[in-house]
Amino acid sequence: QVQLVESGGGLVQAGDSLRLSCAASGRTVSSYTMGWFRQAPGKEREFVGRIVSRWSGSSTYYVYSVKGRFTISRDIAKNTVYLQMNSLQRDDTAVYYCAADPSGGNDYRASSYDYWGQGTQVTVSS
Repeated sequence: QVQLVESGGGLVQAGDSLRLSCAASGRTVSSYTMGWFRQAPGKEREFVGRIVSRWSGSSTYYVYSVKGRFTISRDIAKNTVYLQMNSLQRDDTAVYYCAADPSGGNDYRASSYDYWGQGTQVTVSS
């Protein structure tokens, strides 16, 4: 079993930055695909981005709306994945979840991820 705990959420103003962390325990997740998702009030859960391990390193993928503003990285020694969010906008307001896919696949669909954190709230005010 893998436990995921997100942290780093909060209330910020538009244009500010936040870094979310997702600390994994139970197993090493260095080979797992780690995804970030978000869910705004009244909306469905949305894929934000993922980091996929490769032999040559890692590859990252993002939903179009956050490309160039959000960056996913991982610290293997800390078994932690990060979501750096810059130039935050009101539309980024949501609960952010990290998720793990042990198969190391390259999928944006939530159904491909077996483990989920409890989420952390990000609120962006104008």
